[in-house]
Amino acid sequence: EVKRVSKPGRRVYKGKDELKRFKNGYGTIIVSSSRGVLPNDKAFELGVGGEVLCTIW
Repeated sequence: EVKRVSKPGRRVYKGKDELKRFKNGYGTIIVSSSRGVLPNDKAFELGVGGEVLCTIW
């Protein structure tokens, strides 16, 4: 299931510490950061947060 999180009228941002795990490692959060569009595990590894585009479960 793909669920859109940020919308044009309401942007959602998460810091690097909030991106650690999603759904016990079974789901993924797609984040738009200064390093590009990344999955949550790669963003956490790089130490960047950003705008949450969608969740994949």
